[in-house]
Amino acid sequence: MRALAHPNAHQAGICAIHARILSSAESNVANEQRLTIWGRPNSVNVQKVLWCLAELDVAFERIDAGMQFGRNTEADYLAMNPNGRIPTLVEDDFVLWESNSIMRYLCLAHGQHSSIYPHQPRQRAAVDRWLDWTLSTVQPIERPVFWGLVRTPPAERDMVALQQAADAAAEVWKMLDRQLATHRYVEGEVFTLADIALGAYARRWFGVEGIVKPDLPQLARWFATLEGRPGFVRYIAQPLS
Repeated sequence: MRALAHPNAHQAGICAIHARILSSAESNVANEQRLTIWGRPNSVNVQKVLWCLAELDVAFERIDAGMQFGRNTEADYLAMNPNGRIPTLVEDDFVLWESNSIMRYLCLAHGQHSSIYPHQPRQRAAVDRWLDWTLSTVQPIERPVFWGLVRTPPAERDMVALQQAADAAAEVWKMLDRQLATHRYVEGEVFTLADIALGAYARRWFGVEGIVKPDLPQLARWFATLEGRPGFVRYIAQPLS
């Protein structure tokens, strides 16, 4: 990739980190100017962004970072994202972190004609509400279940505690089940970013095994509609890891 002239040290760090690692990138971009997503493909927050890119048909490259791939604690990465987390978006000299913010940006910058992020203020605010709810409510209560059943060796699992965590998570999913009783998608009849954000977590809820989960028919019906979308198939449906 052609190095860009950057006016400050922060942006110079962006240039430096790209120069070092482009050879390891997964790319579907043929030209020199690229939109880059930093993050490993089994991160739910990276998956949300990749699914969004697929819905918008935006070309990008992805560079592994986080967990076994490292890099997110290196100085040049921290110059882009001081949290040291994933994903991070880089487009030209613009850097953005936080997955839901990245999805909003992608819709505003590349999806002006897409319906996944509504243009009307009230409709957009309703979608934003569910994006916020995903991070404030779903992610914290889903994480112990997923990590306990997928990323913890069986011999080290506390199944009593995991069932208690699953019961708590079920109460959150019941709320969405009630919402979906009167909506085809999370916020009405049209697929939006709310479905991407919550659908990525629902993949984990339906995918984990070894716990008792309640029957949530509306949630299951909605999830079945998501499973056929090409972006879901490519980036969300992979085995949990």
